[in-house]
Amino acid sequence: QVQLVESGGGLVQAGGSLRVSCAASGRTFSNYAMGWFRQAPGKEREFVASISRSGGSTRYSDSVKGRFTISRDNAKNTVYLQMNSLKPEDTAVYYCAGSTNYGLPTSRDVYIYWGQGTQVTVSS
Repeated sequence: QVQLVESGGGLVQAGGSLRVSCAASGRTFSNYAMGWFRQAPGKEREFVASISRSGGSTRYSDSVKGRFTISRDNAKNTVYLQMNSLKPEDTAVYYCAGSTNYGLPTSRDVYIYWGQGTQVTVSS
């Protein structure tokens, strides 16, 4: 079973930047589309970004488009989320996930593997 471990979360001031990472076990990382989701207290887990198997295509939620960048390094079995121009409303636990579905899935239902999450807090 594939294991996903997020890291890189922390506290940052509004307007600052942070990069979170997700390391995956196994040798078939490139077989999975990868996504980032986030969940704030009292809210539903929401889609943030996804990236295709090869890394050639990406998709973002409207709330982060233009500020966040998802990328992957298949040789390192790692997916990244670079977060710039952070806002207090970006505060949440960020989760990475893997899907065997083709393309750029945005629904939680099609992601099979999930990490434990990493906390990102943006102060005003």
